Amino acid sequence: MNIDATGNLAVDEEIDVWRPHVTVATVVPREGRFLLVEEDIRGETVINQPAGHLDPHESLLDAAVRETLEETGWEVALTAFLGVQQWTRGGNDRQFVRFVFAADTVRHHTARPLDAGIVQALWMSRDELAAAGDRLRSPMVLASVEDWLAGRRLPLDAIRYLSATAG
Repeated sequence: MNIDATGNLAVDEEIDVWRPHVTVATVVPREGRFLLVEEDIRGETVINQPAGHLDPHESLLDAAVRETLEETGWEVALTAFLGVQQWTRGGNDRQFVRFVFAADTVRHHTARPLDAGIVQALWMSRDELAAAGDRLRSPMVLASVEDWLAGRRLPLDAIRYLSATAG
């Protein structure tokens, strides 16, 4: 490993560093129910929040709004940051770091096609979600709703996006 005079890794050095999957998810409550998706993952239909990976040069907040629209057709306004979850999927040791937000619905774009793999958007209560058991994509799905129900709310400005051009 080459370290330059300032103590930083030399720019031309390639490093093979393990990285977790960085994802976002949005908890969208309405009249005692939560916006969820049924999605086809490798031939299995599972239930998840609107969620997905962070895209290059995208803020976490923008990713949460984008994923919710793409997967459900719902335009949302983020209201709070619920927290960060870390989970390792058994079998292949893939690790996920998930940033979870709360949001209110703004507008439903009913004619908008949903992302590939999304079977449908649906509204479920906490009890219906808990009863889904093994159909949940991960334990983070129910944990996110339970965090919201427990009153967990952090300010959105707890997350700062510093672009490459920020001074």
